[in-house]
Amino acid sequence: MQGEQEINVGLFERLDLLDRLERVAKKENCEPVLQEIAFERKLIERKLYQKPPLIGSQQ
Repeated sequence: MQGEQEINVGLFERLDLLDRLERVAKKENCEPVLQEIAFERKLIERKLYQKPPLIGSQQ
């Protein structure tokens, strides 16, 4: 099972990908894609910054 740090790294990598896709979507003025990117970013950030953390501290 992955630890919280590994999960967070994966989430940050997904945010990086969204940033790259957003740059292209803005250049092409593709509003539906920009809206979907914003939605996906919100879901990722919710997981990343949720309280309590994804994995409990009981070990």
